[in-house]
Amino acid sequence: MLQELKARMGYRSVLRSASNSSTGLQGYKTELLFIPSTTGPHCDLTISFGNSLITPTEDARSLGVILDGQLSFSAHIANLTRSCRFLLYNIRRIRPFLSQEATQLLVQSLVISRLDYCNSLLAGLPLRAIRPLQLVQNAAARLIFNLPKFTHVTPLLRSLHWLPVVARIRFKTLMLAYKAKNGPAPPYLMAMVKSRAVPRALRASSTARLEPPSLRTHGRQVSRLFSVLAPRWWNELPLGVRTAESLVVFKRRLKTHLFVKHLSE
Repeated sequence: MLQELKARMGYRSVLRSASNSSTGLQGYKTELLFIPSTTGPHCDLTISFGNSLITPTEDARSLGVILDGQLSFSAHIANLTRSCRFLLYNIRRIRPFLSQEATQLLVQSLVISRLDYCNSLLAGLPLRAIRPLQLVQNAAARLIFNLPKFTHVTPLLRSLHWLPVVARIRFKTLMLAYKAKNGPAPPYLMAMVKSRAVPRALRASSTARLEPPSLRTHGRQVSRLFSVLAPRWWNELPLGVRTAESLVVFKRRLKTHLFVKHLSE
């Protein structure tokens, strides 16, 4: 009951702020998505706004990303896979008239860029959930080299200098972690990571590790939090990557590390 009351108060506050803003809020275009707590009861919320009655939906789109109440991103992955496969189908139709370089340019600008868009939201998802996106990347690599469907794809990814999808997700998350630790990053992001403190000048003080948060609750959604994943993945990096002196150097060393880890023989 308390959770439902807080949710209603929060939604009404958002609606009031939006109605007073210069952009305004159109009730018939508004989607309401309720993301429940793992321990809380389900809330059946319905919000009245003007002449519209806004009821919760199973998923909602925000900035091109489809969110669902469980944050599984299953609908988003399915929609992304479908759109990428359609693009690959159209590129395949004109592939006989394209050079390998032109095909690679098309695939990277139309398909790979979609796989990379907001992919840090998928951090922590199980591999079976990410697999459809990896199959899309595999198909894209085979299309560039104009090879059959079941061609082994690892040498192709290595030749293209493409990280696999799961590594690209980790790459994006760790880039955000570096910015949150060293700047520049928004204050809310910087507050999610904390450098590990040592009582005195020990050798460990120069390892540039992050302090993992102490969580009282555990669960699938908690373990996927940026504040949980970022320190864990960061501390697994080699010392030379963690202590990079600039973002450009960190980016180069991180990609090399992930490339060797995921695409080595």
